[in-house]
Order: sequence, then C-alpha cells, then structure tokens
Amino acid sequence: MTTSDVRTALIEQVLGNAADPHWRERLAGATVDTLALDQWEAQKNRLRKATVGGVEVAVSLDRAARLRDGDVLRWDPDRNAAVVARIELGEVMVIDLAPLHGLAPQELARTAVELGHALGNQHWPAVIKGSRVFVPLTVDRKVTSAVMKTHNLPRVVCEFVPGSEVTPFLAPHEARRLFGGAAEASHTHDDPR
Repeated sequence: MTTSDVRTALIEQVLGNAADPHWRERLAGATVDTLALDQWEAQKNRLRKATVGGVEVAVSLDRAARLRDGDVLRWDPDRNAAVVARIELGEVMVIDLAPLHGLAPQELARTAVELGHALGNQHWPAVIKGSRVFVPLTVDRKVTSAVMKTHNLPRVVCEFVPGSEVTPFLAPHEARRLFGGAAEASHTHDDPR
C-alpha cells in the first residue's frame, strides 16, 4: 500500500493482533506499514494520522474500543500488505511497598498517607496491584526522583521501567488509567469549582 494506492484508509475495526498466531504467520512475509502512536493517541477511538509509509489513516472505532500495540488495522491480501499499530508507552515508576510489611500499624498508616500525599500533590495517576504502585512518568525521570527523595519515605523503594513491562500485569481499565493521557498531565492547583 502506498500513498498513491489509497488516499485515506478508513479503519472502523481492528482485524486482529500481530501477536496472535494466525496474524503472526500471515504478517511474516508481508509488507507491513506502521501506524506509530504514543500512549495518549492509542486511547482515542477516533483519530487521523499518517502511517510511517505515508498512508493517511482515519480511525473510527466503537466508543469503548482502544488500540493495542500490534493491532492489525488493514490487510490487503492481493498485495500481501498490512497496516499495524505500534504504540510507544512511556516509563513507569514502580513503587515497591513490600518492605513495609511488618511495620507497626501507626508507621504503616503514616507512610501510606505520606506516599498518597506525595503522589496526589503532583496529580500523578496511580494503580495499586498487590504491594506495588505503578505511576506513569508525566515529567522527566529526574524530577520524579527528586519529588520522591524530597518526601523521604523510609523503606519505600522505587524503580523506573518501560511501560511495556508493566502492561501484562494490568487490566484494560488500569492500563487506560496509567497511559491514557499521561503525556498530557499537568500540575496545577487551580480549582475550577
């Protein structure tokens, strides 16, 4: 598929995913054009953007649908060509609370409230899974580290990992919370109410 073949490709449904055995086999010898999306664009069910190969794509999915990395958006069996979505997720700060196990209830409560204050004061979305808290980086890693260091939370351990390493642990609504709009987050204390 080239720009001269298709002016605008209308995508109203996802055909499958490149990770599925059927599509993996089909795409192995195919010409694959990529629709590169950031984590914010991937949350939209309506968007217009050009592929890496220059094909204008108009995505118009059902209201609740969201694109995933590897989604096959277009397949042309005559040309053995496809358009596949590639989603670049940002980094995630993973806070490990396991070292807090065994603390006295008062110390545990104090640490939890202080951590909640540190994250909430920055307006950072978070998802808690077991003893880990996942926070998408909405600002530079150095700034995030400085904020956590400033709050000096003993025994709270954090590391930074690619978003793609976190998504296997998340339900779809949790992934949307972490990655949907994370790049657009801003820090403000203005209350419009």
